Amino acid sequence: MTDSGALPPSGEQFEIALGDQRAVVVEVGGGLRTYVSGGVDVLEGYAADRMCTSGRGQVLIPWPNRLEDGRYDFDGSSHTLPLNEVPNRNAIHGLVRWVTWSAAERDPHRVLMTQVLHPQPGYPFSLSLAIEYALSEGGLTVRTTATNAGDRDCPYGCGAHPYLAAGGLVDPLELRIPAAAMLHSDDRGLPTGSAPVAGTDYDFRRRRPIGGLVLDNAFTELERDADGLARIDLRDRASGEGPTLWMDEAYPYVMVFSGDPLPDIARRALAVEPMTCPPNAFRSGEGLVRLAPGASHTGAWGISR
Repeated sequence: MTDSGALPPSGEQFEIALGDQRAVVVEVGGGLRTYVSGGVDVLEGYAADRMCTSGRGQVLIPWPNRLEDGRYDFDGSSHTLPLNEVPNRNAIHGLVRWVTWSAAERDPHRVLMTQVLHPQPGYPFSLSLAIEYALSEGGLTVRTTATNAGDRDCPYGCGAHPYLAAGGLVDPLELRIPAAAMLHSDDRGLPTGSAPVAGTDYDFRRRRPIGGLVLDNAFTELERDADGLARIDLRDRASGEGPTLWMDEAYPYVMVFSGDPLPDIARRALAVEPMTCPPNAFRSGEGLVRLAPGASHTGAWGISR
């Protein structure tokens, strides 16, 4: 509850803490509202008395990003989902961003959020979902598990939508994305193909300033470190300090978005979105996970400073 006694727009607030780290996970959508480390806002979050805007910290299940016309075929049946990106006639970012999640387990440094996505028009499948948010000395880890709770195969994809805080404009910050390829998109944000980043303005394999470059692009062919993790770095040039977002091998794609068309973001933060599949995967099948009844899929990403 807020000081006025009203229920916060994002529902119950679940705070976890460890040392100088603090994060708040919310009931509505099961997403990440804030993350602070060493007194510094790591994420561009939102206030407890405000509704989430621009996808801040939201969970993107059972598909991330855009689905053309909200239509897809799966195992011989056609399905149509509501269009919630109306100007571009797309269904965007899944079905769980505004539903109620529950805290199944709570410890001072971790919380396990759960939700059952029941069959509905456009997605007549059952998913049992669990997301663990945990703090350690190394930072924040977010581990997502989806289990097919139905009696037939289902299509599945997963993503997350954290905005890394810039402390100003992103333009002077240095960015590293260890990706050899980038997806090209049409004016509806739908992929039209991929190409190497070498020789383009989108080659961030070596850390360099963002400058005035507008970013709203999916990257893939990620280079991974010896531990199997791909790491995206955002750094202040003078101090060399800033967050690193890492993704395990369950996430072969990452969307990077500078928020230019959004008045509440407008290059003041950088969305770095781990994705198990590219945009429009329900139609293209690219990277799409097929979950058999009782089967599970788990992926982890996190943030360190």
